[in-house]
Amino acid sequence: NNFWKAAAILSGVGIYIAAVIFICLYIGGLVNDFFALNGKGRLIGIILGFPIAFYSVYRQLKRHGFI
Repeated sequence: NNFWKAAAILSGVGIYIAAVIFICLYIGGLVNDFFALNGKGRLIGIILGFPIAFYSVYRQLKRHGFI
């Protein structure tokens, strides 16, 4: 029973991380275009996206009792 619970929760982790990073990258692109930052806005979006995604996954895993 715990196996299926773990599999259900962990199966979406990679997709979730990719989605959060993509959203941050998209927002960074909008900021980049608005302020004409020559690509630095997208880079900032990626740099901010990774910690946001991993912290959110950590919170989800902790809430479900895996950590």
